[in-house]
Amino acid sequence: MLFRESMQSNFPLEETSISMVINGGFAIAANPLLGSLNFFINEYESVIRMKTGGSAITIDPTRVIQLSSKPRAFLYKGFLSYEECQHLIHLAKGKLRQSLVAAGTGESVTSKERTSTGMFLRKAQDKIVARIESRIAAWTFLPLGKLYNLFDVLSFIYLRNEACINSKLLFCSDNGEPIQILRYENGQKYEPHFDFFQDPGNIAIGGHRIATILMYLSDVEKGGETVFPNSPVKLSEEEKGDLSECAKVGYGVRPKLGDALLFFSMNPNVTPDATSYHGSCPVIEGEKWSATKWIHMLPIDEVWRNPACVDENDHCSAWAKAGECKKNPVYMMGSKNELGFCRLSCKVCSPSS
Repeated sequence: MLFRESMQSNFPLEETSISMVINGGFAIAANPLLGSLNFFINEYESVIRMKTGGSAITIDPTRVIQLSSKPRAFLYKGFLSYEECQHLIHLAKGKLRQSLVAAGTGESVTSKERTSTGMFLRKAQDKIVARIESRIAAWTFLPLGKLYNLFDVLSFIYLRNEACINSKLLFCSDNGEPIQILRYENGQKYEPHFDFFQDPGNIAIGGHRIATILMYLSDVEKGGETVFPNSPVKLSEEEKGDLSECAKVGYGVRPKLGDALLFFSMNPNVTPDATSYHGSCPVIEGEKWSATKWIHMLPIDEVWRNPACVDENDHCSAWAKAGECKKNPVYMMGSKNELGFCRLSCKVCSPSS
């Protein structure tokens, strides 16, 4: 990891602000706008402690392994404790329902490609869940409020969010969906798929999913691996030894209680990464429990608007011919603070702009 490379050899324990590079090329920096956010570094330990609002989150970079650069994938060994895993499973028991997949209409539907059962927790449902969510944000640095400069992801801009900081959580998870708990019984699976969206309906809700954090809550006797069939990274024959046949096609990650897998669905230039295609292999022996956190480009309660010169309603052309550009200029053409929905038909821009 690059944490230690930028530190002096004799670095006493002190409160400081540092810049780091982590997670396959994403630039991370402590921002003074966050006020009480501080980093604690000790030469005698390999951990980095981040403190805000009286609550400290410990991240140990020596436990993080980069598995792949295509897709950008990282494994944090022992991210969750046994007690935390059991707590998440306990919250889900008795509330599991058939897992759904995102349809092209923006709705969620059942599918034979995904046969697990699952349920969603509430954000910060209790102190343990809130602590896990803060630890996810501390490790990934995603998200910290609203994310701007999307086409220059090496230059994150973080805005202060008083409500989140005052809640004594490390970061506000505005861009994250609630944690989903999943259970895979014998034979259950999730066929390979993308986590980024390919339809306007889902993209409009917080933009693309840019990253996935998959936490393993149990060991699996056989099967249940996370597999990346399109990854150019291949396992050695020795590494394939304990994997099921499903996980040997591409790059396979065996579930281990407490470990967390982070992978990015988008390239650094914010284009979809085809190598992030992934699935959950069928469970052959035992059962698999996992928890998933998806991170979006924008807060998930914020509707994404296409900044290009386009019409965002199928009726724009007809409305423009009927004179609506003059009758309803704010909606049709926009204002200083808001994009119009029929900018192309109202000729306030050109397709190349």
